[in-house]
Amino acid sequence: MTDRPIPGNGLTRVLDAITRAVGRATAWLIVPMVASLVYEVTARYAFDAPTVWAYDMTFMLYGTFFMLGSAWTLQRGGHIRTDTFYADWSPRTQAWVDIACYMLFFLPAMVVFLKLGAEYFWKSYQQNERIVTSPWLPIVWPFKFVMPVTAALLIVQGASEVIKSLQVIMRAREASASGRDMAS
Repeated sequence: MTDRPIPGNGLTRVLDAITRAVGRATAWLIVPMVASLVYEVTARYAFDAPTVWAYDMTFMLYGTFFMLGSAWTLQRGGHIRTDTFYADWSPRTQAWVDIACYMLFFLPAMVVFLKLGAEYFWKSYQQNERIVTSPWLPIVWPFKFVMPVTAALLIVQGASEVIKSLQVIMRAREASASGRDMAS
């Protein structure tokens, strides 16, 4: 095999670093989420003084935590996948299937999610939308902003995964060519 660098290594490092940084920052959202839950439970049951904001804060933070963490989960291979056939395939076949699935299903869906999420956020922002089912009436547009950001992060990580799959294919091709050269 040659020591020639595989194209895209630097790019995947940058894309993965973006996802990792956002994922690690997002992980810290668990602290205010748990703090608001603990505060609510203590206020409600110890002092018979429930808050009007803690429940809303908890579900908004959890939604943000869930959405923004999805690209990091993708990077770490944590999403559900049906491995019945996939696990038995060669890395090269897995890479081809991954590329096909990312290009045909994942990335187009994320582009649509980005477009619709951005429109959804923008309309909410322009109206200074509030959650009317809450007595606290918190503004909602910052949480709707998470939708297009999530789509953008998933597109970034999806692109990284496609490049990594292409690298697997290129390495397999080089290994195959190197094996043929040694045999002759």
